[in-house]
Amino acid sequence: MRTRALVAGLAAAILAGTAAFADEGGPTPHREKWTFSGVFGTFDQAQLQRGFQVYREVCSSCHSLHYVRFRNLAEEGGPHFSASQVKALAAEYKVKDGPNDQGEMFERPGRPADKWPSPFPNDQAAAAANGGKAPPDLSLMAKARTFGRGGLWFVIDWLPFVGYTEQGPDYLHALLNGYKETPPEGFQVPEGGHYNEYYPGHVIAMPKPLSDGQVTYAKGADGQPVVPETVDQYSRDVTAFLMWTAEPHMLARKELGLRAIIFLLVLAGLLYYVKKKVWSDVGGETHGLQPELHKTS
Repeated sequence: MRTRALVAGLAAAILAGTAAFADEGGPTPHREKWTFSGVFGTFDQAQLQRGFQVYREVCSSCHSLHYVRFRNLAEEGGPHFSASQVKALAAEYKVKDGPNDQGEMFERPGRPADKWPSPFPNDQAAAAANGGKAPPDLSLMAKARTFGRGGLWFVIDWLPFVGYTEQGPDYLHALLNGYKETPPEGFQVPEGGHYNEYYPGHVIAMPKPLSDGQVTYAKGADGQPVVPETVDQYSRDVTAFLMWTAEPHMLARKELGLRAIIFLLVLAGLLYYVKKKVWSDVGGETHGLQPELHKTS
């Protein structure tokens, strides 16, 4: 009876948590496959470059990347553009600098050390151009946005052999694919809003940003795009890029963590055998200094 009650309680907690999420934010985003997921996951360099292209051609007109500098695009583990590519890219933008000898601010071509330029001079200007609300910075968006799977799923997700921490990317991918032209019957979308089945409350101010064929990808030897030019692919690529901007040193972190785990396992083994050796000199653990405590009948 006690076991049945425990199982019933766990099932109820999982179902209740899932229902709560459905009430707050709609359907649960589908768990996607990412190259960077798991203990041994890595970023796909080609995907990061495509994601940067989507961000630059589509997202950068409204959203900033305050924590990204041009030179970061050339670092190991990221898009890994060449130094000359980064230098040429930075020079395409005008950066306000100064003051000069006359005490005046001036504009100059961008340099690799400069931050990625914001599309608006300040938050007030961004809000005024977007219906009263400034578009959020995307640097940390893949880590800042997430969703709860409800109940005790969070325990399963954090198990060492599961290691599911990609709720943020899954949510962003679902959000970019969650726009619906026609809301469900009886649902009223206010003026200036747009229906999105994955956004909490289902009404989002941002219009649908992506459409099929919007961004032209590089062509392969056969003259065809290397990947489909679809909303699903665009959203996957830009989400992977935003995951890198949120955690640019992910590969180094994973490598360090793996080394630490291996070191601790080796250390634990050595300590065990040292302990066995020390106790063997005094007669072992069972027949030590007080053998009368270990007599068997």
